[in-house]
Amino acid sequence: MGIQIRVGTKADIHVLVEIIQDSFLDVAERFGLTPQNSPTHPSNCRPEWLLREMDRGVTFYMLENDGQPVGCVALEKISDEVCYLERLAVLPQERRKGFGEALVRHVLSKARLLDVCRVGIGIIAEHKELQNWYEKLGFEEVESKRFPQFIFPVTLMAYYF
Repeated sequence: MGIQIRVGTKADIHVLVEIIQDSFLDVAERFGLTPQNSPTHPSNCRPEWLLREMDRGVTFYMLENDGQPVGCVALEKISDEVCYLERLAVLPQERRKGFGEALVRHVLSKARLLDVCRVGIGIIAEHKELQNWYEKLGFEEVESKRFPQFIFPVTLMAYYF
């Protein structure tokens, strides 16, 4: 059966939420993020969040390995020029198998079909390993900045077509 990436639907909400929560739990622990100080962090993901995003036109993709969901990612078209890659998540026990890269490449191919100029992403600025990983996939650092809703600075990155 192997690896399959498919569109995640509203019927998949609970599976998507579980993947996102489980995948971001170690990040939350590493950076001291709690529901109190970072209520919108993906480790606190809720079904209503994803339903709201889907209703806004965000497309979720699920990666299944031998029929088992192990990862997901979302793509949001912001304008004629820009899409955002969001909620990239691979279950901890399934990491380092190429699933994250497969999801990113899938989203980039979908964004290219939308004829945008770039795909953006925001990550925790202190998460240098993740930044290095995205750079290996062709993303470039754009800037780091603070947002009032986050307790950490964010590094904005972009992939240019």
